[in-house]
Amino acid sequence: MIKGLLLDFYGTVVEDDDAIMQATAEQVAAGASTSVSGGDVMDAWARQYEAVAAGPRFRTLRDCAMRSLATVMAEVGCPGDPANLCTAQFTYWQSPPLRPGTREFLSRVTVPICVVSDVDRADLDAAMAHHGLAFTAVVTSEDVRAYKPDRAMFTRALAALDLGADEVLHVGDSTTADVHGAHAAGIRAAWINHRGHTLPDDTPVEYEITDLTGLIEIIR
Repeated sequence: MIKGLLLDFYGTVVEDDDAIMQATAEQVAAGASTSVSGGDVMDAWARQYEAVAAGPRFRTLRDCAMRSLATVMAEVGCPGDPANLCTAQFTYWQSPPLRPGTREFLSRVTVPICVVSDVDRADLDAAMAHHGLAFTAVVTSEDVRAYKPDRAMFTRALAALDLGADEVLHVGDSTTADVHGAHAAGIRAAWINHRGHTLPDDTPVEYEITDLTGLIEIIR
């Protein structure tokens, strides 16, 4: 029986920032002294982003975004201030649109929910306030000083709900951060596959859904 839910936020409750990041990558590519495409910049930025976040010193997500973009800009010879280029992304984090099905799901769910998000606390609080959302508990990477799939994120969420790993279901759109992270913590996972991707063979998913309404029957 599922007694509680752990929910990723961006890409699960609200839309992710893919389009904003792609637009920023296109700007960098256009200003680069080397011949690169927006896709090239986007791929390099994603790699650097992950490397900074996984580094030995914890950095806020905003810092990760700016530092990783600065590295890519230097590599491709694009002048400018990475902080300015990240402004659109940071603004988006505070007022993202809801994903389809979110309102319906939240109006019908009865079990306690803990949001588990890699975004900075102030940005998550602003996004929740923007949509008038409230949850039983909220855990951010800034609170824990670690990013998913670090077990500490999931352990903190379980403590916040006062539930065991076998009593909850974690829901998210990342097979690495959400699915593998939850599984490593002994938690079942539901994958939000809103991009139509094929699930990797080694991914331990109990449920695959396209939006949160797919959970309604599962948690009854």
